[in-house]
Amino acid sequence: MALDTAELLLHPVRMRIVQAFLGGRTLTTADLRAELADVAPATLYRQVATLASHGVLRSVGERRIRGAIERSYQLDEAAAAVDADTIRGMTPEQHRRAFLTFVAGMLADFDRYLDSGGGDLARDLVGYRQNAFYVTDAELVEFITRMRELFAEYAALGPGPDRVRRLFTTVLLPADPVQADGTGGAPSDATSSTS
Repeated sequence: MALDTAELLLHPVRMRIVQAFLGGRTLTTADLRAELADVAPATLYRQVATLASHGVLRSVGERRIRGAIERSYQLDEAAAAVDADTIRGMTPEQHRRAFLTFVAGMLADFDRYLDSGGGDLARDLVGYRQNAFYVTDAELVEFITRMRELFAEYAALGPGPDRVRRLFTTVLLPADPVQADGTGGAPSDATSSTS
């Protein structure tokens, strides 16, 4: 069955599988079973096969274990991305569903962190916060470009001694209602206050 990229990636288990490969990792289905222990093996194998058949996961090796073939996979990051045209064509309801799946994945990641003995956010260098800033569209594009360049620099370091695989999640939204012309609705002299 052919699935468009958005539909393919918005399945909660498939999204978790894709997230497990982030950071240039090579994993077998046995590795995935260890990381996603709460997912039934049959479901996991079926969803890995779906991602592989759509080119999101590619087989990079195999070995025989007790008569069975065990494949190693890597993520094709380009195939795991939803293109701009698809995003523009999504309905508000599809965006809500996509965002809900995304947020549910973040909540599950945080639950796993806490359940595995986490909770000392300072010790573990864990954080979540929200900030706001005022920028033009051009300044925002520059900010995003610089953030991507900085992230790419650190992502290129790869695994190594004392390096912990970390998830870096971003959400970028206009803080004020968006007008029909795509501009924010706040006046330029808007101020904020805290209580």
